[in-house]
Amino acid sequence: QEQLVESGGGLVQAGASLRLSCAASGRTFTFSLYVMAWFRQAPGKEREFVGSINGRTVLADSVKGRYAISRDNAKKTVYLQMNDVKPEDTAVYYCAAKKLAPGSSRWSDYDSWGQGTQVTVSS
Repeated sequence: QEQLVESGGGLVQAGASLRLSCAASGRTFTFSLYVMAWFRQAPGKEREFVGSINGRTVLADSVKGRYAISRDNAKKTVYLQMNDVKPEDTAVYYCAAKKLAPGSSRWSDYDSWGQGTQVTVSS
């Protein structure tokens, strides 16, 4: 059973930077073979795709130019670097893992996900 644990969320002011981490574990979790993704869900809204990383990185239009995704396969960790954050970035951010390529922007295509970490951006 794969486990994903997010960290790094918090309360920040608009324009600040924040880096989220997602650490994966599990005896059978061959991390390097998984597509890893970030989603977010704001209060009263549907879960939204932020980006994914496998052999290539895909980012949602709403975060292009401000966010970046990276991964360290040796540490089984995926990161979400958030720059120039805005109040509309306020949400719970979730990490997700998908066993098979290609990546997907649909939450339901992913096999495992974390509990989420809250990011709140004040104006």
